Amino acid sequence: MTETLTRLRYQYWPDHWVGEILSKRWTETAVPVMLLALVVFASGRLVPNFYTATMLADTLRQAGEIGFIVLGMALVMIVGGIDLSVGSMFALTNFCALMFMHILKWPVPAAVAGTLVCGALLGAINGILIGYLRLRAFLTTLITLIIFRSVYEILSLQYSTAIAGSVPESEVWDFLGNGTFLGLPAVAWACALAAIGGHVMLTRLRMGWHIMAIGGSRRSAYNSGIAVRRTVAICYVASGVLTAAGGCFFASRLATAGADIGVGMEVLVLTAAVLGGISLGGGRGSVTKALVGTLVVLLITNGLTSMSVSGGLTRMVLAGILIAAAVIDVRWLKNRHRIISKVYVSPTYQALAPAPSCSVESGGPWALNNRLREVELIGLGRIEAPEDVILDHDNNLYAGSRHGDVIRFFAPDYQRMEVFAHIGGQPLGMAFDRQDNLNVCIGGMGLYRITPQREVQRVTDETNRSWSSINDDSRLRLADDLDIADDGRIFFSEATVRYEMHEWAVDGLEARGNGRIVCYDPRDGSTRTVLRGLKFPNGICVASDGQSILFAETWGCCIKRYWFDGPKKGAVEMVIDNLPGYPDNINLASDGNYWLALVGMRAPAYDLAMRMPGFRRRMAKRVPVDEWLFPNINTGCVLKFSERGEVIETLWDLGGENHPMITSMREHQGYLYLGGISNNRIGRFKLDQADPNFSQYGQRWGTL
Repeated sequence: MTETLTRLRYQYWPDHWVGEILSKRWTETAVPVMLLALVVFASGRLVPNFYTATMLADTLRQAGEIGFIVLGMALVMIVGGIDLSVGSMFALTNFCALMFMHILKWPVPAAVAGTLVCGALLGAINGILIGYLRLRAFLTTLITLIIFRSVYEILSLQYSTAIAGSVPESEVWDFLGNGTFLGLPAVAWACALAAIGGHVMLTRLRMGWHIMAIGGSRRSAYNSGIAVRRTVAICYVASGVLTAAGGCFFASRLATAGADIGVGMEVLVLTAAVLGGISLGGGRGSVTKALVGTLVVLLITNGLTSMSVSGGLTRMVLAGILIAAAVIDVRWLKNRHRIISKVYVSPTYQALAPAPSCSVESGGPWALNNRLREVELIGLGRIEAPEDVILDHDNNLYAGSRHGDVIRFFAPDYQRMEVFAHIGGQPLGMAFDRQDNLNVCIGGMGLYRITPQREVQRVTDETNRSWSSINDDSRLRLADDLDIADDGRIFFSEATVRYEMHEWAVDGLEARGNGRIVCYDPRDGSTRTVLRGLKFPNGICVASDGQSILFAETWGCCIKRYWFDGPKKGAVEMVIDNLPGYPDNINLASDGNYWLALVGMRAPAYDLAMRMPGFRRRMAKRVPVDEWLFPNINTGCVLKFSERGEVIETLWDLGGENHPMITSMREHQGYLYLGGISNNRIGRFKLDQADPNFSQYGQRWGTL
């Protein structure tokens, strides 16, 4: 009963969603959005008439004015700086706008342009000091805060009476402050346009990429040729311009130059940016986060004001929120990868039947022997990680290399070798088509084709995305092995949709069924997934009927059959259900049967651990990854089996001296060629009573 409950709990409770959700960047925006929804709900309950059109319009009007300043602050923070002078800068640009309109009687376009220029000049002061002279941003902007505030107080004391006594008669100016368009304040529309422009700049333009790079690592950005000083200075100038835009709208709405304008605004703006998810460390942030943080802070401030909370207490609340948000930001940024790594690995329950005995005394088809001990070695020390091997009609031998190359060994002695093609990723399974193109599965890249002229072509690197997947499973992470149907369709396995090439063993620890089989159809260029939920599907071989494929599930220790055509189309059937090891590639034998590689042998301790997902979860959280219990990849074995699942013979290398980890084998003209992803050689084994003229794809395509 306990085991049944454990199986049901880990089968139906989606533990793996936690790690997948936390690993998504959008979760950093989702948290402020949920906080915004909570604040809106609370404001509706606590603030009278909160949902009325007038109240919402006033809120959006204030949000637009503050939003300009938050956007500028966000830009400066993303590039790795900070601007404490925005409150004083806001007050000074507000004064400039009032001075141009009320005293100098400039037309609205000239007054707005002049105010923006003043904002740019104020921002340039910070930009030159921080960007070019490389002064500390915190100390520099703290000093300019004092200087700008002092200048504002001197000017406002001299001109505030004249400003209050002279009101310009301009419909355009009034529209900027109090006008609406389609029911929304003009400032909200202007802020939205600025936000869209900022989003495009940060995500689509080279300038935005440079800003992100500088915030992430200033030294690395400098070494890569980015103009760091100029970019930092431009960000401060842009912050000044955006602050001036907010000052223009504020001036047109209230027409005042009071002594308290902009006081404490740096705390409000900084809190909005950090609460929205703009990192204090730089290199992370977005326009959406800045706007969400603006709304949250503004609603909290207005809610406290409506409850008659004093301004000092309101600033204390904002300061407390800022401290809490800063602590969360710093701790999450520092520990994010460690936290995700602890919850991402989500083992499930898997019970395998006891492995069949392989002892010599058993006398069965699995009885140990040492037939692979004396195999001939090809390319010893000259090739690394030949996961699969294949031969062409000229008897030349091809194998992948971990350096991203497909290596060709020339017949008849295979001593001379060359780089046949460089692809860039780890070549895995290979197959020739009717046109003598070499189709290759590339780990982390997808399915590629090498023409006889040695031209590398991408066939496909994505498939249809499943509606239930949190991870983007349209991208091919680990295309593994393939075979080609008579009509040209390519069926290939993708071992896992959760882990990358270098993490393949972690998928075995999880045993969740993260793999799938994908079909590429050259007739219309489409790629679609035909089977999901497989436990590290690996070897693929088209069966003799031409309507089905045999495929291996490595962590399931079984061989299955899938019909892609015919009366049984879509059906899946078990062929061998309890292998003593972990199956890998499958290829055709000359007598009509099939060769299968066992990449490693099962061990009782690991089989027991598969029935204890809680133990594996604790291990993944508490033990260093190099000390985890992983599948036993040690002894090489090749076996021959029939389509009915009968094991005909086995070939072992007991000491693992020649091929300790066999991942593939290919019969060709009386020999069996052996590959292994952990080996630095290719093996050739003489087969007794094998067809000396047999070539797998020569027979398939009728070119023998």
